[in-house]
Amino acid sequence: MAKVTRDDVARLAGTSTAVVSYVINNGPRPVAPATRERVLAAIKELGYRPDRVAQAMASRRTDLIGMIVPDARQPFFAEMAHAVEQAAAERGKMVLVGNSDYRREREVHYLRAFLGMRVAGLILVSQGLTEQAAQEIEAWDARVVLLHERPEGVDDVAVVTDDIGGAQLATRHLLEHGNPYVLCLGGPDTTPPVGDPVTDHVEGWRRAMLESGRSVEGRLVKAPFNRYEAYQVALKLLAGPDRPPAIFCATDDQAIGVLRAARELRIDVPGELAVAGFDDVKEAHLTDPPLTTVASDRPAMARAAVDLVLDESLRLAGSRRERVRQFPSGLVIRRSCGCG
Repeated sequence: MAKVTRDDVARLAGTSTAVVSYVINNGPRPVAPATRERVLAAIKELGYRPDRVAQAMASRRTDLIGMIVPDARQPFFAEMAHAVEQAAAERGKMVLVGNSDYRREREVHYLRAFLGMRVAGLILVSQGLTEQAAQEIEAWDARVVLLHERPEGVDDVAVVTDDIGGAQLATRHLLEHGNPYVLCLGGPDTTPPVGDPVTDHVEGWRRAMLESGRSVEGRLVKAPFNRYEAYQVALKLLAGPDRPPAIFCATDDQAIGVLRAARELRIDVPGELAVAGFDDVKEAHLTDPPLTTVASDRPAMARAAVDLVLDESLRLAGSRRERVRQFPSGLVIRRSCGCG
């Protein structure tokens, strides 16, 4: 059976191959609704399947978006990647995901791999691009959008949430429950001092504490981001003589580790220890007790990132400040803070 071509579709639809191309690729020129319907009907009747490889060679772009995250095993990054995948599917694109494991050389590896595949653009969750990574992006003239993090000195367009404001909300709420102070479980020593969400979470906690007249001296404990190592840190912290009355965790994964340690030590949450996190991962609903946390609109952020990486005019518009799209944070109150 002969392969169905774009010419066959055009002939049956009574239009040009260019119009067929516009329908298949959603542009670059508009097509009248009636004509679009004829083309789509012809495609269905003939069983036409576009040659994506040929399209990529002609346009020097594929229908792929490359996304690099630090660690997709962490629930927040897994849920963010899923939201990006759904948003990309709405635009007729697919997403390739690579894990940098918080290692710069891994990030460069995936940058090179994705750019070599002629992806339509890149969505990066990065703690800071190396000079080598920046050179790769410039050499390929790649469309790049930063998501969740805005590293210092990186001028690419970014989609972020109000990390400082969200952390302030959570800390103030814990203080409003009558706790004399709130301890903060921050990130490890490798956390960048500027532009990292966890750094901003710590800053939000610091501001809320100082605004209420509380000291922050000795009340910041560094811990890994994942729940397993955060659990080990929490065991030592909660078993010590100066057990805090309340803990604000920079991530939900850390908070889950804290709740597990408290349960093992038979510390009642929230009766003896109030806990709040940040991210509102799905598991926050299922912890015992359910976790009070800070939420951002991940689906909206994902759609914004996909739109920006695909639409050149949106990506290039505005000043550096205007090129940062910040979404609000909101407090999600559950029982771990002391609310009924």
